[in-house]
Amino acid sequence: MKKKLILVGVALLFAARSFAQSQQQMLYSNDPQLAKNKKIVYDFWRSVLEGGHLELAPQFMQETYIQHNPNVPTGRQGLIDFFSKFAKARPIVDTIQGPLIAIVAEGDRVVLSFKSVHPDPKDATKKYTTTSFEMLRVENGKVAEHWDSALKE
Repeated sequence: MKKKLILVGVALLFAARSFAQSQQQMLYSNDPQLAKNKKIVYDFWRSVLEGGHLELAPQFMQETYIQHNPNVPTGRQGLIDFFSKFAKARPIVDTIQGPLIAIVAEGDRVVLSFKSVHPDPKDATKKYTTTSFEMLRVENGKVAEHWDSALKE
């Protein structure tokens, strides 16, 4: 039994390390500017949104940040005010914790794709899997704009 637990622990450690490496691979681009934009968005997501460190927002965001999610105010301060109602600062980890599938960059835009699991509206005993997308525009080394598919709540 003890050997099984050790093997499971080693397997989980390997899986976590593999996941971190795959996220690091997602940050790669032959184009140095695209790689830089990916990293800015990646670090913003980990630090400010997932880590809850709203005090770091000025480091990652333009003051004139444009928000296209109808539930979140536009402007850097608007985002800070919105998230300060429920965000709790926690240690910033090396990887995005949401089930990240891909990071794609083109021009000044970076798209994060996440696996998303939802209850089946036709059968409450079942779930289905789909993908959600977050697109951010980078300007002068900071996040300047955000789009997603959120509906007004």
